[in-house]
Amino acid sequence: MNNRTKGSVLLAAASMALAGATAAQDYPNRAVRVIDPFSPGGATDVLARIVSQKLTANLGQPFVVENRAGGGGHIGADIVAKSPPNGYTLLVAGVPHAIGMTLYQKLPYDLARDLAPITQLATFPSMIVANPALPVKSMKDLLALARARPGEINFGANPGSPNHLAMELINTMAQVKMVHIGYKGAGPVVNDLLAGQLQVASVGIPTGLAQVQAGRLRAIAVTGPKRSALLPAVPTVMESGLPGYDVQSWYGMFCAPGTPGEIVAKLNSEIAAVLRAPDVVERLAKLGAEPAPTTPEQLGRITREEIKRWAKVVVESGAKVD
Repeated sequence: MNNRTKGSVLLAAASMALAGATAAQDYPNRAVRVIDPFSPGGATDVLARIVSQKLTANLGQPFVVENRAGGGGHIGADIVAKSPPNGYTLLVAGVPHAIGMTLYQKLPYDLARDLAPITQLATFPSMIVANPALPVKSMKDLLALARARPGEINFGANPGSPNHLAMELINTMAQVKMVHIGYKGAGPVVNDLLAGQLQVASVGIPTGLAQVQAGRLRAIAVTGPKRSALLPAVPTVMESGLPGYDVQSWYGMFCAPGTPGEIVAKLNSEIAAVLRAPDVVERLAKLGAEPAPTTPEQLGRITREEIKRWAKVVVESGAKVD
């Protein structure tokens, strides 16, 4: 390579760097779509709206949440994977998508390859709840009963959801057989638990908290690595019968691959500031969630590890979607 060619290459690289820096400085100069790939009202929807409202206020352009539900969250994810790589279409995605990489036989995108990580947003533990008529008051009681009555204890969950796989992981780790009954949402699961049609389930803490506090459901364990501030007297699964058990729903922000690194870095910094805001921390705490910002590289590593982890659970449990 002669000196003239080297100079041209360096000039081109400098021009690209300058263009990226300028794009990041001007970003955003119009509305940004934030795709929530699930129905309104769920954890991702609440999280997306909390973050988007703050970004709108801080950056002076609207961050508009758009619900594109269907296909277990994968329709919305595919929209973002195939969007222009300019930072104007973002995705809130997480553990349901990591599970789906193995659970679904054919998907039009790959979570680890076709979406660029920006930052993790928050983690959400669930709780294992039982109908009070079931003679169990702890995780150890539940496992003992499941061993004594294999195949007789039913749990409800949306097929392929984190709450479904949370229970399947208990089955595989404890070598018991509780039977999955498919539901279309957490509301019907709680209703059938209250009616005695189901014996047990893993549900989001906000979903069942009022029923637990009223004594209509019994919380026997929290699925995350530590107790929830909303249920301080309820032990974790890990400390009450299954060492090493740790299941939390997590969600992060992603964009199309090829989005300029300067824009990704700006979004990462702005979202981290949002998640540190005291009012955001307080709002998430009421959901039983904790802010969990990361670097893009850390979220990429989390994503790959979670795909691998849940692939093992899906295969070992034989979990399927209808």
